Amino acid sequence: MISPETLRRIKQVEIHTRRLLNGALVGDSRSALKGSGFEFDQIREYQPGDDIRFIDWKSSARTNKLLVKQYIEERSRCIIIALDASTSGLGTSGARTKYHVMAEVAAVLSLVADHGKDSVGLLLFTDTIECFIPPRKGRNHVTHIMQRVFEFQPQGKATCFGAALKKLISLRKKDTLFIMISDFIEIFHDSEQKKLVAALSAKQEFLAIRCLDPQENTLPAIGFLITEDFESGEHVIVDTRKHNTLNAFLSYRAQEQITQFKRHNISYLDISTTRPFIGDIIRFFRQRMAY
Repeated sequence: MISPETLRRIKQVEIHTRRLLNGALVGDSRSALKGSGFEFDQIREYQPGDDIRFIDWKSSARTNKLLVKQYIEERSRCIIIALDASTSGLGTSGARTKYHVMAEVAAVLSLVADHGKDSVGLLLFTDTIECFIPPRKGRNHVTHIMQRVFEFQPQGKATCFGAALKKLISLRKKDTLFIMISDFIEIFHDSEQKKLVAALSAKQEFLAIRCLDPQENTLPAIGFLITEDFESGEHVIVDTRKHNTLNAFLSYRAQEQITQFKRHNISYLDISTTRPFIGDIIRFFRQRMAY
């Protein structure tokens, strides 16, 4: 049973996403072929290069023109959304947490995949695999994914990309697109995780959607500030009067992630907890799926 609050969020995301989809930001993933396909489209006049096996001799005889049958092929891909559900997503400087935003990103991606007639699956991870929903098609399946991300309560706290990356690599599905949604703060700090990123991106298309809070890139000079690591519970006192040094470090960390993404040929998109993102997500997705 879907709770009223979850149902409200699902409807809200659906309305905004489908409004943009119907505005032709994303097209139909089916393409007309001159050869065989899965669905009959139309009969048209023969053109040089057409396969003679698809000549419709009865229609040609009636019209005194050489006519062929044209079909529609459905270009279906498999899309796996890997969502970081660790407690680092609870941080925020505004009204919505990072996880709140990342869950909506996963919901939008599921709707776009469904619009493009692609199968879509979900992997929720912290320091372990929390949930895996195998890829399928259909409206009910996408609604199930949205319900899962909106109502999810993680068992783990810390982020460990290793388990998620190993799971994605083990799937070994052909023509699969992996999309990971996270802040990616720790992904390149471990040599094993770097190797797993390289292994996955070398075999499959891997996209990264990085969700950041504005305060993660810059801190105001307000004096001493007690900070808490949501994953470890550790408290650290930071002197924000040294904000030039701190902000330089934060900027370097964010830029190093981008450097690593480019090194492994991973397309990435930055979204913020304080800005609308649905249009950006659809355009980003469309460019890489050739819709």
